[in-house]
Amino acid sequence: MVAPGAVIAIPVRNEAERIAACLRAIDAQTGIPPGSLGVVLFLNNCTDATEAIVADLVPRMSMPVRVTHVTYAGAHAGWARREAMNRAADWLGADGMILSTDADSRVPPDWVARNRAALDRGADAVAGRIALDADERALLPPSLHWRGDREDIYSDLLTEAEARIDPDPHDPWPCHRTTIGATLSVSVAAYRAVGGMPAIALGEDGAFVALLLAQGLHVRHDPAILVTVSGRLVGRAPGGVADTIRARCEKPDSLCDARLESVPRALFRYAWRRRLRRLHAAGRLGTERGWAKALRITEAEAARVAAHPLAGHAVAEAERTSPRLVHRPLGPRQLPGQIRLARAVLPAVRLVTRFLG
Repeated sequence: MVAPGAVIAIPVRNEAERIAACLRAIDAQTGIPPGSLGVVLFLNNCTDATEAIVADLVPRMSMPVRVTHVTYAGAHAGWARREAMNRAADWLGADGMILSTDADSRVPPDWVARNRAALDRGADAVAGRIALDADERALLPPSLHWRGDREDIYSDLLTEAEARIDPDPHDPWPCHRTTIGATLSVSVAAYRAVGGMPAIALGEDGAFVALLLAQGLHVRHDPAILVTVSGRLVGRAPGGVADTIRARCEKPDSLCDARLESVPRALFRYAWRRRLRRLHAAGRLGTERGWAKALRITEAEAARVAAHPLAGHAVAEAERTSPRLVHRPLGPRQLPGQIRLARAVLPAVRLVTRFLG
């Protein structure tokens, strides 16, 4: 068989209630050539009716589907996603595209086409955004809606500031900072270049994108790609979306995501990222040590930072080492004040960065 141009990789465990909707959404893809799409279903440790539902649906789908059944006591989310994506990579040709989603998600009809278009424009990988299923979201407590809406608003404000202060020409504003396996695509070449999806129990999607960026590969965070995910409180992967929702229901005042820090700290971080990248590009990171003193990094640690041949590695190491760049996330009650401050400051950021280039 001729290899398809793109393969969707889906780890599946006990998704009898949702797998049919997931597969129907995939089968409704538009804007792609016939025969250009395949699907890998990696069924692991299923004990409900998932296997029977898949067996009934797959023969009626308009695209080839490869199904694997595995029982493994050491299974976890990162391992399952890696196994699914590895099988997709093995099926594809050298210029193919792997797409990752979840068995409880529903992708829009243009999902594959939008991801392909972003790769064709020069991206090595594409990260989309997510939205909770509207009916399930409506069942969540009002406090969670209040918090989620403000986190989204503040995240967008910080992301614009970051994109203007420390711009990435391959990921221009408007963009976002969501990284989730429910909507992620990557070229086969980039996937293999970083050794594939990390087989870690939690946060494999974020770790994967970090690997891509550290290697100097281009990741587009496309705000136009939006996938619907479950709003359930009991999920299949520890530390996943369901666990996050449940934890915030139980502890409404729990800290926000690490990147949602105060406006002054965020701007300080973005400015230093910009400076470190420019010093690295000019070959002066190892000769000028004023930056290390300002960030309270020792000479030995500064030498290790400067030795990284890739700017992404150097910046990440500097942030990990500097006590001045430790993340200090906000509590949800601090969000309204920081949103007002960000809105007040952002016009000045736009003006200054327009002149700085």
